[in-house]
Amino acid sequence: MSDATLHETSPDPDDFVVQIADQVESFLVAVTEVAKGDEPDSAVPFLLLEVSQLLLAGGRLGAHEDIVPEERYEPDLGPEADVDELRERLAVMLEPIDVYSEVFDPYEPRKAPVPARISDDLADVITDLRHGMAHYRAGRTTEALWWWQFSYFSNWGSTASATLRALQSVVAHVRLNQPLEELNGLDTDQDLGEEVLAEEAGKVMAEEIAGPLGLRTVK
Repeated sequence: MSDATLHETSPDPDDFVVQIADQVESFLVAVTEVAKGDEPDSAVPFLLLEVSQLLLAGGRLGAHEDIVPEERYEPDLGPEADVDELRERLAVMLEPIDVYSEVFDPYEPRKAPVPARISDDLADVITDLRHGMAHYRAGRTTEALWWWQFSYFSNWGSTASATLRALQSVVAHVRLNQPLEELNGLDTDQDLGEEVLAEEAGKVMAEEIAGPLGLRTVK
């Protein structure tokens, strides 16, 4: 499928890569700013918006025809930038709702949910996106598109989708004034089934997190 079928004003591939790169750059900058913790009250709704917009770019990459790199072997980009500080900052800020349960592949039967962390997910997505951005900034636009498309299918697409669902659930619980289950005591190195998740989940009323998250409850 060509990008022209996605209702672009111009099917020029240069325009396509610039638009994807702009969206990737916007996400990288936005999440980095959120992680600074200057505006914690608006962190969750802002992340919801940014992940949603990033997945639009991912959808375009997924619908696009296969992108083939110009070189057989990927050029060496040097060491990857460290994301541990960003991950830790996000984990501290999102602590009340950082851990959530996720099913990795909805088409694999009888797969139990496992704990995941929004902070880990965002850091992993950023790592993939930065890798492609390094190619883009070096002028290897086809290589950048290939990497973003490949890693969308292999990692960051599903990771960002799971994160979006978690963030959307938090906002929905608060806006609808419904109780929110918190995975107290769980860690991401545990492989737990649905019954254990249910037993370990503690009840936290939406109004208890509405203030820190900058959200309003429905009266």
